[in-house]
Amino acid sequence: MKNRTLIIGAGGVGRVVAHKCAMNAKIFGEITLASRTKSKCDAIASEIKDVVVKTVAVDADNTKELIGLIKAVDASIVINVALPYQDLTIMDACIATGVDYLDTANYEHPDEAKFEYKEQWAKDVDFKKAGIMGLLGSGFDPGVTNLFCAYAQKHYFDEIHTIDILDCNAGDHGYPFATNFNPEINLREVSAKGRYWENGEWIETKPMEIKMVWDYPEVGSKDSYLLYHEEMESLVKHIKGLKRIRFFMTFGESYLTHMKCLKNIGMLGIKPVEHQGEKIVPIEFLKTLLPDPASLGSRTKGKTNIGIVAEGIKNGKKKKIYIYQVSDHEECYKEVKSQAVSYTTGVPAMIGAKLMLEKIWHKEGVHNIEKFDPDPFMKELNTQGLPWKIEELE
Repeated sequence: MKNRTLIIGAGGVGRVVAHKCAMNAKIFGEITLASRTKSKCDAIASEIKDVVVKTVAVDADNTKELIGLIKAVDASIVINVALPYQDLTIMDACIATGVDYLDTANYEHPDEAKFEYKEQWAKDVDFKKAGIMGLLGSGFDPGVTNLFCAYAQKHYFDEIHTIDILDCNAGDHGYPFATNFNPEINLREVSAKGRYWENGEWIETKPMEIKMVWDYPEVGSKDSYLLYHEEMESLVKHIKGLKRIRFFMTFGESYLTHMKCLKNIGMLGIKPVEHQGEKIVPIEFLKTLLPDPASLGSRTKGKTNIGIVAEGIKNGKKKKIYIYQVSDHEECYKEVKSQAVSYTTGVPAMIGAKLMLEKIWHKEGVHNIEKFDPDPFMKELNTQGLPWKIEELE
């Protein structure tokens, strides 16, 4: 039986997923790309020359409309690369239609600046009753970083004691200020309080309070700031012997200065304010003013480097390794018309869906990605455009 793949979301990541699914059309079969704005889908479909990608408009906040679309497509799998606010409605539509589900980022409440897996994990029973699988966080971070941890646990350690996830984007798009993915999601994430896990408890920090300098291979030394990131919430449950896990991301001084200014004047607010007799949400208005992340690909130069440093014990001896992946923005654009931030998220989404359709990974219920055997995914990374490296550190 031929597979039918439904991709929901036509931003930068949706563009990558559509391109990469088309490159693997023998697995993904008939591909449909859906978004609130059909013209965005049409633009992406027109870039793909050898495979027909169907396009359709859908309101991903409307579960009934989603159910109708999934049935009309007769989807074998739904790849959700829409906004994290829409995870729950899309999951509910998959439960109602008995179709497997995959996303790249956990649920965020539109009226509260936090993200957590609780409400998605709560759907595990319904997914099992429907006889379907939900794969959460099949992007890069979360996603590949989780699998780097699982791969290290499987092949290099008896126990992992500490993990640092290190995310560097050294790309330059030429704008004074812009975000590499949805501005609303990006700025909420970066401006929130930091958090890390140590000795069984979460420790909260002020935004950007903790900084370290890390020498990223092929990029160089960069200021890296501690943030809270969603993959830590699941990794603390699944990595044996873990005593501490932290997440660091690089930011330049210009980005931080702009962000602090915007926060100080209230432009990062998520509560409606009255403006000339109308209610507006400041961060949504800011999103309108900033460059569309999907437009950055053609002008972004430089590289990304995302990986993990794990320390622990093997055969009674201390061990420390660094697993990382480097992508070039310009090379990514040549291949799929998107910069590396979208590329490094979209390719793993395609790989996760591919393994699900091939039944290499398939288990009923809702699962985080590190619960599966990392080896098939790690192999696919090397052949699908995200080759990785591993170094043993002293």
